[in-house]
Amino acid sequence: MNVRRLIPTTAVAGAVVLGLTALSACSTSDAADGGNGDKLKVTASFYPMQFLAERIGGEHVAVTSLTKPGVEPHDLELTPRQIGSISESDYVLYLKGIQPAVDDAIKQSGVKNTVDAATLTTLENHGAEVSGHDHGHEEEAHEDEHGHEEEAHEEHSEGDGHNHGEEGGADPHIWLDPVKYAEVAKGVGKSLEKADPDHAADYKKNTEALVGELNKLNTAYETGLKNTATKTFITTHSAFGYLAERYGLTQQGIAGIDPEAEPTPARIQELHTIAEKEKATTVFFETLASDRTAKTLAKDTGLKTGVLDPLEGITKKSQGADYIEVMESNLTALQKALGAK
Repeated sequence: MNVRRLIPTTAVAGAVVLGLTALSACSTSDAADGGNGDKLKVTASFYPMQFLAERIGGEHVAVTSLTKPGVEPHDLELTPRQIGSISESDYVLYLKGIQPAVDDAIKQSGVKNTVDAATLTTLENHGAEVSGHDHGHEEEAHEDEHGHEEEAHEEHSEGDGHNHGEEGGADPHIWLDPVKYAEVAKGVGKSLEKADPDHAADYKKNTEALVGELNKLNTAYETGLKNTATKTFITTHSAFGYLAERYGLTQQGIAGIDPEAEPTPARIQELHTIAEKEKATTVFFETLASDRTAKTLAKDTGLKTGVLDPLEGITKKSQGADYIEVMESNLTALQKALGAK
């Protein structure tokens, strides 16, 4: 579907300044001269933002993702060329709190149409243990640092140095909740309408179509996870807090929100107890990080292993070609692990 995902790293680094990566999947007759061309030059920080930009922008945008397929987004280091390309963008879509290097580069880029997806919904604080019943919202006023006027919530919670949950900040994995992701999609649609008024009607139509798909996905999750033998799942990456809360499940993270964090011996022992008590059957790992910890824990506890994809990037190993397909695969994996009836 997306040709530019297959371009090698070196080509991406060299071509991104000229917008060639974004145009590789588009008509070569379209000019790449900033805002004067036929297409809006859009820079997305990583896959969940890229998906929104491509689906809502449609034929009117040329999207470049800063995070190439297979790269763990949390670890991203930007090249000087990529930093330069951000400044040349007409529109930048990112999610503050996931990629510090990207946050810094965007702050210094001076791009007028810069949208932080975190301002389009409400962030919460999730520790390693997350259920749909044990924590509330924590919101604070947030003023947009770029001064743009996209219609967004005026308040959202953000990591502020206080000890919120295990990671000391808000959980940024909002895209794994289809309802929150739909909220973000609506905000992105409105901001694209303002950035490119000539194509506002198409952005509106595309947004409505995508939100319809996300609503359908939400219904599938609600129905598919309503009656299960257990509500607890264990995962190496505590990315599924919003999903767990939305569907009344309990996420038990081996480590924290950082997928590379090593669990303590005490936490491993605790998970042994939890798995037995809650009748958990499966330890989930993800496609972009090592499965070593999951397999060790599963072997020690007699549990199965499975893949639950946090959708931070699409690769050949992904169980689906795009966000919707991989989320459907995640639902199937959860239904099997939780004993859906």
